[in-house]
Amino acid sequence: MRQIVYSILAVFVLIGCSNKSKLVVATSANMQFAVEEIQDKFEKEEGIAIDLIIGSSGKLSAQIEQGAPYDVFISANTKYPQYLFDKNLTEDEPKVYAHGRLVLWTCKNFIPSLDSLTSGAIEKIAIANPKHAPYGEAAVSVLKNEGIYDAVLPKLVYAESISQCNHLITTKAVDVGFTSYSTISSEKMKNTGNWIAVDNTDHDPIEQAAVIIKNSDKKEAARKFYEFLFSDPAIDILQNYGYLIPGHE
Repeated sequence: MRQIVYSILAVFVLIGCSNKSKLVVATSANMQFAVEEIQDKFEKEEGIAIDLIIGSSGKLSAQIEQGAPYDVFISANTKYPQYLFDKNLTEDEPKVYAHGRLVLWTCKNFIPSLDSLTSGAIEKIAIANPKHAPYGEAAVSVLKNEGIYDAVLPKLVYAESISQCNHLITTKAVDVGFTSYSTISSEKMKNTGNWIAVDNTDHDPIEQAAVIIKNSDKKEAARKFYEFLFSDPAIDILQNYGYLIPGHE
């Protein structure tokens, strides 16, 4: 709880130091690269400036519950937006904007595989903390479905979010890690290291949903951005990052 309080105070300071007229969008870390492109296109078309707050879905949800001044929440699952809706903290029920995809990625000199994770050559495996990061939860499901979870459990290194997981992988602080397909599809990362896609049937669908926060004081702008997230221009961007879009498969 103390960590949440400190993070809430940090959010208020950050937003207080920025332009108060900006729309504040809290987004799950797996969406960072895609949402930056969506932000750029939206700002050019609508003339509405946005501040992005990047973090794990669970921590962002906890911040919203504690009163963080966010206008829109873009989550990596439906559970956290649904929780906020049930608490009467959102304008509408969560709506799925995309299905995420999981990859196994390394920046060391080998080709990763799920089978290799139990080998002695692999000592550290990064995953986003499954307690509050949906991609970490999916990674744990993969390891369990492959029957190797108990064997690799001592090797797991928990990151606070996909962003931190990416940092551990790219700095080679770990041998390999689970991240989002959108990460390795980005211009910044697509030629970095080696990766393999994880079979979507090895974990529950990563249904990613968005909501407008009820205490937003910029409802009209929030609604415009929310609707833009489901528009053809945003869908094109999401698909370019490897997301699967309901009704557009």
